[in-house]
Amino acid sequence: MKIVADENLAFTDYFFSEFGDIQHHAGRTLTHADVKDAEALLVRSVTAVNESLIRDTSIKYVGSATIGTDHLDIPALEKQGITWANAAGCNAQAVAEYVITALMHLDTNLLEQQEKFTLGIVGLGNVGKRLAYMAQLLGWRVIGFDPYVQLDSIENVSLEMLLQQANAISIHVPLTKKGEHATYHLFDEQAFAALQPNTILINSARGPVVKEAALIEDIQRTKRKVVLDVFEHEPVISEQLINMLALATPHIAGYSLEGKARGTQMIYEAFCQKFGFDINKRFETQLPTCDDYFSGNDLKAVLKQKLAQIYDIAQDDANIRACIKDGKVEQKAFDLLRKNYPLRREWAAHGGPQA
Repeated sequence: MKIVADENLAFTDYFFSEFGDIQHHAGRTLTHADVKDAEALLVRSVTAVNESLIRDTSIKYVGSATIGTDHLDIPALEKQGITWANAAGCNAQAVAEYVITALMHLDTNLLEQQEKFTLGIVGLGNVGKRLAYMAQLLGWRVIGFDPYVQLDSIENVSLEMLLQQANAISIHVPLTKKGEHATYHLFDEQAFAALQPNTILINSARGPVVKEAALIEDIQRTKRKVVLDVFEHEPVISEQLINMLALATPHIAGYSLEGKARGTQMIYEAFCQKFGFDINKRFETQLPTCDDYFSGNDLKAVLKQKLAQIYDIAQDDANIRACIKDGKVEQKAFDLLRKNYPLRREWAAHGGPQA
């Protein structure tokens, strides 16, 4: 069996080498010729799996080691009888920890705020739910908005109320363009007008959920602290926008070793179910051990002392800024940052909590 895989997937050889020949390619530039005689295709969100890519191929299975599916043309896949799978929730813990790290980097005093600090979460799926739990461990008040999900553990509010009450807002919705609750440009001029000027905004979901032009106008007006891991026109990212951000990172919020490995395992299990193979591998057997920081110690004290060692978010910010050339982030350099990213470990690997 020929298997074509994005070269940035973790543990691909461990999970799939026994099934056939694996050919690794850059996911963003994958072509029809690359996949024409493959039976299985393993991708991430940078690959648009559409009709032009998959038509007249031997593909029987597409696995995307990602939470989202907006890069998959599901009707085209189903029309051709191709089984597909994604990895919903695989890196939810990593993204939740990313958000808390970003907030603490902006203001370490947030650990002392308790319920005086209100975190608003837009989207209460796998990531939003985990973030709510982790934030509550720190004593923060958590409010959330999701038209499809209500969590008993937090205060569920309207989007309007969330925009008015939150001290920081973290976005965790899929990108949708149709329907009553479409998320494309959810944060537009009207949404920014409703926000208090000192409300922090974090987007680690999908870039086009935030309208870039409206965001730039808002920052110019309010000097708002904004953290972006995703960008509306990615990989085209302007120097103007980067220079306005409190923190910028190259679409790596979910890039923990555990998250990457978990995502590959999830599409491996779906692959085995599709082709009738036994599921007998676990990613945990491949992970190195880490220093134990948390066990028996106060959570907040450990975060104050060790957070930069667990995840140095400032270095990610510096790295993407170093890629600016001729008024924008150079696409090749941006992709190399992601390809060569030194995968961080989740707090649990250091003995810490996990939702």
